[in-house]
Amino acid sequence: MQGLGGTRMGILSSFNTGVSGLKAAGSSMSVIGDNIANAGTFGFKGSRAEFQDLLSKSLKGIDGGDQIGSGTKLAHVTAKFTQGAINRTESITDLAINGNGFFSVKTPKGPAFTRDGSFHFNKDGHLINGDGYEVQGFQANDEGEISRKMGPITLGNTTIPAKPTAKVTMSMNLDSRAEIQQFDITKPEKTSNFNSSMVIYDNVGTERLVTVYFNKVQDGTWEYHATVPGEDAQGGQPGTLVEMAKGKLQFTPEGELQQEVVESSSFNFNKGAKPGQAIEFDFGKSIAEEGDGTQAITQFGSRSTISKHTQDGFRAATLTSLSFNDDGILTAAYDNGTMRNVAQVAVAKFENNEGLFKLGKNLFAETRKSGQAAMGNPGIDGRGDIMAKSIELSNVDIADEFINLMNAQRNFQANTKTITTADKMLQEVLNLKRS
Repeated sequence: MQGLGGTRMGILSSFNTGVSGLKAAGSSMSVIGDNIANAGTFGFKGSRAEFQDLLSKSLKGIDGGDQIGSGTKLAHVTAKFTQGAINRTESITDLAINGNGFFSVKTPKGPAFTRDGSFHFNKDGHLINGDGYEVQGFQANDEGEISRKMGPITLGNTTIPAKPTAKVTMSMNLDSRAEIQQFDITKPEKTSNFNSSMVIYDNVGTERLVTVYFNKVQDGTWEYHATVPGEDAQGGQPGTLVEMAKGKLQFTPEGELQQEVVESSSFNFNKGAKPGQAIEFDFGKSIAEEGDGTQAITQFGSRSTISKHTQDGFRAATLTSLSFNDDGILTAAYDNGTMRNVAQVAVAKFENNEGLFKLGKNLFAETRKSGQAAMGNPGIDGRGDIMAKSIELSNVDIADEFINLMNAQRNFQANTKTITTADKMLQEVLNLKRS
């Protein structure tokens, strides 16, 4: 009877082994089912079930090599952080990371991280995900320069104030063959060798026309006179010109700019403008400024001509459109032609992505196993690039998951066979005991 008891215990242990297999197959089915269910979830990363054998029973003590296994158990569920396919979209706020890294969002419980870049702006101008969590990035200053200051990506004001012109840059050539002239503001066209007009802005953003006249006073030396119409100048008379800035340009015998001499610069516009507006006229880097003569205006023996002129002022403007570039920089366009950087999307990098904790809602949280998030710009130090007007799809391969599904089903069926066979064997033992 003792032999039959041992037999019964051995058969009962096979029940436990089979049950452990059923549990393992069921757990595997759960993981596979979750992968399949999220095959259409943006930025979803599929998982893999990993199993271990249970503690085995040794037949000869710790020194023996003969052991009987006790079944299996689910040991780990590991997320697979392979790249998902990237689809192009028409939404300017759809972003995708091509490579390693995560977007950072601020939740009520702290920072979280996601690969789902289906963002949009809320009524307050904050870039948020589908659950309303603010996307984090590097802020830009008033000049549009990206800083290292982290915070929510927000539009701020949709209007920008006027900026008065502070600098005018001119690229040009003055004809060295020109006749010497003595400038007379009452006869500007007849007493100058060349002129160029441009629009600048006063402190309230009003457009003002400025005409700069150039006259040769001696070989290698020119004067410039910046004038405005009398109707735009304080105390000016319509139909006349008022000089607002004056200076000299001195050239080397080779026609390179030796130095600039500013004699005066004070623009006094009327109609509510602030008096004494100083405007710098920049003709390039002269030799006196340690230039090499190639970055400034010239005096060559060819006709006077201006290749371009720019100024840094603009009128007040209203936001017209937004766009992200492939560096993750959000740029705002205004109806005065101004383009200004607003912020740059930050990308978080971890030492061990597989150590992240799934929070649901396409979010991950950092853990001790993952290490702390290292925030930085896209495309550097191992971080992936940002792709604008794009969205990353799930990395789940349906064909692979169906194969895994069939394997899990076969494993389940095989373990049920173990249990049913053990049941028959136990029934035979019980029949012997009755007899």
